[in-house]
Amino acid sequence: MIKTLTYLFIFCLSLNGLAQELNCKVSVSSTPSFSPTANDLEILKDLENNLTDFMNNTTWTSDVYEIEERINCNISIIVKEKNGNDGFGGQIQIQSSRPVFNTSYNTTVFNHIDQDFDFVYLRNTTLIFSIDRFRSNLTSILAFYAYMILGYDYDSFSPEGGTAHFNTAQQIANNAKHLQGSGWDPNKRGPRNTRYYIVDNALHSLFSPLRDVYYKYHRLGFDMMYNDIDKARTIVLQCINSLERIKRSRPNSINLQVFFNSKSDELISLFSQAEYRQKNTAVQVLVRLDPSNASKYQEIL
Repeated sequence: MIKTLTYLFIFCLSLNGLAQELNCKVSVSSTPSFSPTANDLEILKDLENNLTDFMNNTTWTSDVYEIEERINCNISIIVKEKNGNDGFGGQIQIQSSRPVFNTSYNTTVFNHIDQDFDFVYLRNTTLIFSIDRFRSNLTSILAFYAYMILGYDYDSFSPEGGTAHFNTAQQIANNAKHLQGSGWDPNKRGPRNTRYYIVDNALHSLFSPLRDVYYKYHRLGFDMMYNDIDKARTIVLQCINSLERIKRSRPNSINLQVFFNSKSDELISLFSQAEYRQKNTAVQVLVRLDPSNASKYQEIL
């Protein structure tokens, strides 16, 4: 009996040592123009707590994570308007990072602001999500970005390692694409920057160079900085330059925008320490591929 209890105690300890995949901080706020009522503020606070539990306590994969292996991420929701009695509209920003080997530095892997964030929420609502069917816009959006975070994180550790997670994100997008005019709509007018296209591009063969960059940039570049920083910096520059093919074919791709939104400040810091010739080359490449940040890249010089 004592032996049985001992094994049970050890088993419980092992379960307590395991963790879900995400270590996610969620914040919900509103713009000054929204002027929420006291009841709205209580609802948004309840939403913040509920989403924190949803992101951190959902088991997203079959992989086993230790607590220290969880993916650090932040979700910032800004509510801009009230839609009906229980609906809200605004934006959601999703950021994730991963540690660089043998350093205390964390590199941003995913950084995206989704301006098409509409949802319905009642206080004390139980958040329900199913991979195989659409339940609500709120849980679908949060789950979609959970799998995008996982996909890019896994891509940063092994070549196209995140494919299974991108496939799941695509299934979520397909389940929601009937919502015409929404952030899921593949036929929505304007730039192809809906959630449907973010994941569709990620899985398209045309964007395979970008997924290759996610691996080489992190594993062969930043993870090797401690060993040979000059060599690692050269590899990072080669990675960035390899995105030219995508730039020519899809000059306004949302996926390239997400990449440079995540990496622009980091690249400026990295190449500011390079020798003069490499600085010039880096600026030319970065300005060509990411013209929206052209003035920022001049800081390298």
